[in-house]
Amino acid sequence: MKIYTNKVKESWIIDRISDEWHKFNPDMSTENIKDADIIWVVANWVWKNIPKRHLKKKKVICSVYHIDFDNFDSKQKEDFKKLDGYVDLYHVISLKTKKQLERLTSKKIISIPFWVNQNNWYHIDEKRLLRKELGFNDKEYLIGSFQRDTEGSDLKSPKLIKGPDIFINIVKELNKKTENLKIILTGTRRQYVMSKLDDLGMPYTYFEMADIPLINKLYNVLDLYLVTSRLEGGPQAILECAVSKTPILSTDVGVASEILHKDSIYSAENFNEAKINVDYAYEIGKKFIIPDGMKVYREMFRSLHEG
Repeated sequence: MKIYTNKVKESWIIDRISDEWHKFNPDMSTENIKDADIIWVVANWVWKNIPKRHLKKKKVICSVYHIDFDNFDSKQKEDFKKLDGYVDLYHVISLKTKKQLERLTSKKIISIPFWVNQNNWYHIDEKRLLRKELGFNDKEYLIGSFQRDTEGSDLKSPKLIKGPDIFINIVKELNKKTENLKIILTGTRRQYVMSKLDDLGMPYTYFEMADIPLINKLYNVLDLYLVTSRLEGGPQAILECAVSKTPILSTDVGVASEILHKDSIYSAENFNEAKINVDYAYEIGKKFIIPDGMKVYREMFRSLHEG
């Protein structure tokens, strides 16, 4: 049995997931769609790039990450209906998305969070030395946000589903009662948050082109990582924080309620009541490291192939 994964080539997590699947499962992988028994549409927004003759002949599993029903227009509904005609099984990475998807299809849906590659994401004990290496000092209270916050090519408009406005409101309040607070940002399209931090006169350090080894180091120097999204599939940062033992608080999105302690999940109204629980997140998160995190995927593919 061979699995073919479509790719999006956006330097995003989906391409990394696809590459890791092929790397760790060569016995079940193929780069040639003609040789595949199953097509894994891991990037569903570019599913039309897959020749229809292959979609018709082979079994198809499609991953869906989140559905923004507020912006789910008639064209998107029609596109989904066409895709649904080819799909044999849907995969989601959170139970919240499963509930969303059940509104659109009667086909079987399996919820499995993505695995975590422990070669990339892991705890580093020497926090003090690491801070010195990266140019931070022990007295600074470091808050991290490693995501995009603006819409596409428009670098001024906030991507509201990511909650950059919520992030700014939280750090603004924390800054009033926390000495030496500093923000660490990574990733492209961070212009909205940076402009707001500039307006507030709050210090930050921006690593635009941070690679995975650097991001893992940045996780390990943080006092707090904030997920402020209104809608998410994961985000994968929750699992990365969990296995690297990074202190994290999150809105109730994606996999948050499946990985984090309930006290570590907040709303805009009760942020001050939220509590970090690193040990709880680590105990849950380590269940998804390789190879265990991939075993359930192998079982999912076998079940589809044999069924």
